[in-house]
Amino acid sequence: MRCAILRPDSAERPQLVEIRNNLIDCIAGAKREVWPGKVEGLETSLPGAEHKLSQMDAATARTATAVDLGMPGFTQITGRAGDT
Repeated sequence: MRCAILRPDSAERPQLVEIRNNLIDCIAGAKREVWPGKVEGLETSLPGAEHKLSQMDAATARTATAVDLGMPGFTQITGRAGDT
C-alpha cells in the first residue's frame, strides 16, 4: 500500500476496498486492546490504501473522458506526390 510505484489495475478495486475496510477494522480492534504500536503501523498503511483508491478513481475518470483524435490517412501523412 505504501509503495509509490505500485499502480494497481482497476479490476483489483474491490479487493483494495476490502483491504482498506480490514485496515479500519484492525485499527479499531488494536485501539480496543490498547496496542499503540500496532495502531501506529496500521494507521500508516491506511492513507496509502486510500491514496491508491483515489488514483484508481482518477485513472478511471481520465479514461472515461478520453477523446478519440482519429487516425490520419496515408495521404495526409505523406502529402501529395506527383505534382512536379
